[in-house]
Amino acid sequence: MNFLFENFQQRCSHFGRLAYVAPHPPLLANCSIPVFSANLRHSIRNVVMYRPIALIPFVVVGLLAACSSQEPPAKAAMASAAAAHMVEIAAVRRVEIAPSAVRTGSLRAQREVQILSQEQGRIVALPHFAGDTVRRGELLLQLDDTLLAAELRKSEALRRQVELDLGRLERLIRNHLISEEELARARTALDVALAEEQLLRTRLGYTRVTAPFDGVISLRRAEPGDVVPGFTHVLTLTDLTSLFTTTSVSELLLPSLAPGDGVRIHIDALGADTFTGRILRIHPAIDAATRQGVVEVALDPVPAGARPGQLCRIQFTGRPQLRQVIPFAALRRDNSGEFVFTIDATGKAQRTAVVSGIQLGEQIELLSGPEAGAEVVIKGFLGLAPGTKVKRVASAAPSS
Repeated sequence: MNFLFENFQQRCSHFGRLAYVAPHPPLLANCSIPVFSANLRHSIRNVVMYRPIALIPFVVVGLLAACSSQEPPAKAAMASAAAAHMVEIAAVRRVEIAPSAVRTGSLRAQREVQILSQEQGRIVALPHFAGDTVRRGELLLQLDDTLLAAELRKSEALRRQVELDLGRLERLIRNHLISEEELARARTALDVALAEEQLLRTRLGYTRVTAPFDGVISLRRAEPGDVVPGFTHVLTLTDLTSLFTTTSVSELLLPSLAPGDGVRIHIDALGADTFTGRILRIHPAIDAATRQGVVEVALDPVPAGARPGQLCRIQFTGRPQLRQVIPFAALRRDNSGEFVFTIDATGKAQRTAVVSGIQLGEQIELLSGPEAGAEVVIKGFLGLAPGTKVKRVASAAPSS
């Protein structure tokens, strides 16, 4: 400080006198300037009495340096606080939680059949259109059966002739007038005639198709008068009371589900209401690429307005299990795998490898890692490294 003022005094000697400026005692009132010699105090007074404009910055710097001499304790406190990395922490908890998940799917009908023309022919009756409700046994399709009916009558006549011939041969064989071989050929001819007759009756039955169950015509692809080849798709019949959906579920959730478990289903097209359903079956295979399995879910009962093809959202809720969880924000990932930052007994952050399980809302399950009660960092990761001294800050209460 003495050197500063001596230097300042030397610089002032090179300037002439300027306009008088009254001294400003308050400027130095709050400063604790060390005791100077009489000559140095005289030099300061002379400088203040006159205004060498170019030296004003030097005066300000000197005064600020003197005033700052009382602040080392405050700066030391700030440096000490800056040395500790501030983080927000949460405790590893062991709680009983029922896992849940929402998956999407499209509604389908369990019972839906394509009505085919099993015989070639001209359509003579097709009474129902798309959207019509039909009952079981009601006529859906009638083909022209004139040709097959005529062939059946012919087959019946041949069969009757063979029966007469067989009867005559059986009388002759009793009198030993024919051989056993002739009788066997006659019996075979009767069997062939009966089979031919049965075949024609079956084909004739294929010209008339009735509804196999109660349902709704969902597709019509032909019109009366059309000549269709065999096995042509003519109609589709759908049972709207058998709607279900299939969706993929994580392998981590599957062990908590079982056929018959209830679910909640939301159908976007039907507004905000949710409907009840149940798990029909769980497919045994897991997709190796997605690690998910297929679950079939049925609407029970089917709400009014539900239709095949509608988008639905299924909420699965598994059985409650005791799980070790941390906030999802605490989980970190890098090329080495999953990890969390824990706080050791000395207040330093340490990297701890973990294996995560299913996500449960804002929590995530830990399959391996720190024990219940351990502290993990959930905020303040920027610049945080293993071994860093940390300072805990208040954190929100964990959500259940």
